[in-house]
Amino acid sequence: MSFPAIRRVVTGHDPNGQAVVVSDGALPNVAQIAAIPGTVFHEVWSTSATPAPLDNGADPTVGALMLPPPKHGTRMRFVDIPPDTAEFLAHGATRVHDAFSQIGDAAASTVRTDSPHPLMHRTESIDYGVVIEGEMTLVLDAAEVALAPGSVVIQRGTNHAWANRSGRPCRMLFVLIDGAYAPEIAAALETSTQRGPR
Repeated sequence: MSFPAIRRVVTGHDPNGQAVVVSDGALPNVAQIAAIPGTVFHEVWSTSATPAPLDNGADPTVGALMLPPPKHGTRMRFVDIPPDTAEFLAHGATRVHDAFSQIGDAAASTVRTDSPHPLMHRTESIDYGVVIEGEMTLVLDAAEVALAPGSVVIQRGTNHAWANRSGRPCRMLFVLIDGAYAPEIAAALETSTQRGPR
């Protein structure tokens, strides 16, 4: 099963301040994650400041793939997620460093010997994750939630993974917003990290 191509319309202003279409077409940055076949990142847009400059600047999605949003910025992407396989669940943890390296944030992986899923990870951001098509399971340290089309997850910098147990691909839309942990959460995470692998 394959999903339809994503069409992106970008607007801007002409020299007289009139609203115009700057581009209309396919996304310029669509990347398959080599270490996890079937996983595809569709980069839609990103901003690198708050407030975001409303200009006619260059396309921010051209360039290296980056998982987290820029500092003080946002990132929007679709992700196609293949079904988990028995082989991946058994041996996927050995490939996650390569996968997260390809998406520009090897340090995001939090996988440990007793992690509930090989793709456990964390970014210091608020992420809005919307299931567009298919089914997904949100995996947390101590909970799981089944998700169907139209489900929205508000991910507040927590350790998590996306497990596809449906037997068919799932497409999700993500908007990531740069964040900063509250002092008490940062301290708890630091203590947890110092304990090391369990």
